[in-house]
Amino acid sequence: MLQEKLAADLKDAMKSGDKTRLEVVRMLRASIKNAEIKQQKSLEDPDILGVIAKEAKQRRESIAEFTKGNRQDLVAKEEAELAIIIGYLPEQISREEIITAARQVIEEIGARGPSDKGKVMQKLMPQLKGKAEGRDINETVTELLGGSLD
Repeated sequence: MLQEKLAADLKDAMKSGDKTRLEVVRMLRASIKNAEIKQQKSLEDPDILGVIAKEAKQRRESIAEFTKGNRQDLVAKEEAELAIIIGYLPEQISREEIITAARQVIEEIGARGPSDKGKVMQKLMPQLKGKAEGRDINETVTELLGGSLD
């Protein structure tokens, strides 16, 4: 479904002459194609969301670096691209929703402590892919398994 939406948006951007949107959609499609080549299979929507989320993360990191370097021209460009990319991602979930999902997975697999973090993350990440930053999920699971969020 996302592939079709990107293809339609590419055509719309070409017709309307929106160069920024055209560049971003082409970049997203190329990133998805590269991921498909790397994995040697067609990607489903959850995997495509992961690729799009990765692109959004790269833009956020670039914005932070360009801000440090006082390059407002590049910050503006990256922010414009990020705004378009975010339009393809599902709404980001709150920290409370991450905690709820993590607690559910911890209970399902019977995780007891920090040594079970890998098992929890393996099951939780596909559920939250594209809906939350991996760093936030990781921090939440670490806190829950460490007992600081009881």
